[in-house]
Amino acid sequence: MADDVLILIPARMASTRLPGKPLADIAGAPMIVHVARRAEEAELGQVVVATDSTEIAAAVEKSGGRAVLTRPDHTSGSDRIFEGLSKVDPTGRARIIVNVQGDLPTVDPAAIAASLEPLADPAVDIATLAAEIKRPAERTNPNVVKVVGTPIAPARLRALYFTRATAPAGDGPLYHHIGLYAYRREALARFVKLPPSLLEQREKLEQLRALEAGMRIDVAIVDTVPLGVDTAEDLETVRKMLTTSP
Repeated sequence: MADDVLILIPARMASTRLPGKPLADIAGAPMIVHVARRAEEAELGQVVVATDSTEIAAAVEKSGGRAVLTRPDHTSGSDRIFEGLSKVDPTGRARIIVNVQGDLPTVDPAAIAASLEPLADPAVDIATLAAEIKRPAERTNPNVVKVVGTPIAPARLRALYFTRATAPAGDGPLYHHIGLYAYRREALARFVKLPPSLLEQREKLEQLRALEAGMRIDVAIVDTVPLGVDTAEDLETVRKMLTTSP
């Protein structure tokens, strides 16, 4: 584990499709606790949940984790973790900030660790993950965000664009973007100060703001996509997965 790496997990109680989902019980523990445990298993650095809810904070702390309270009016997880960063590490010791979404209880700790690999290149501002799309239906599904990138090393892309469309055209693999990010601290500070960009608003994809501002995002290719919990059906699927897993 490194002193200069900090994993922050944004979590809020409000959710249009599944209110209160961070506290939803999965195999005897709240979902947010499962996510925090997966992040801890990555053994990268300190793990902290940044939340607007005293109930979420209490559940995390009861499990032995750490939480910090943030304002309730943040519009994105990146804004929430930036406030959390200022409270958890005001002296600036952490140089790499990993944003793990609070609704990914099946995220692979090895994938979290893989998100740091592109930052070995000092030219990279932000690192993220993707997996090759194997199911034909996902190629045209607008809910499956695709990353369009140019290969620069084995299992590594430099991101050129993110889209809900089927892209790029022609023969070859398509990649499912996984919304987990590793930021250089300076990159996160710059990113949250940028206004929403034109393509970001059109595609409803926040990461396009960084690309439009000229920031470099590299992508580590991993084997699996964690199931994000957005609906009651997703929650039941995850409950079955984590109840039956060893």
